[in-house]
Amino acid sequence: MKFVQWDVPELEKLKDSRVYQLREQLDNGDKLSREDKNWITRNVKECIHFKRGIALMGYFFDFSDVLKRYFVKQHGHIAEYYAIDKTALRSVLYGRIEDIVEVEVEVEVEVEVEVELKSKKHESND
Repeated sequence: MKFVQWDVPELEKLKDSRVYQLREQLDNGDKLSREDKNWITRNVKECIHFKRGIALMGYFFDFSDVLKRYFVKQHGHIAEYYAIDKTALRSVLYGRIEDIVEVEVEVEVEVEVEVELKSKKHESND
């Protein structure tokens, strides 16, 4: 997905990039190697634009379908991270880790739309 307003190269020109190839692998249902899982986790952690994806040349590569949300206690502080698994998360963190807790990612539900649809049904029945 393009996330900038200026001109960027065609997405096809990014086919040789690692992020493009890994996203394509996941889309095809292929398994990732440990190295690939660690690479995605490291690059998601280092991405300053997005929490659950990687930016490359004006495009956003979304990995939210494979990332899990973790709270990590380290040096008396708690921080939020997104990673493929705990092993990948440990590979990108430095220092002593006191605890890692996986937290379910909440999915927002559009209740407003349902209410509108129901009220329109009642209007048409009257």
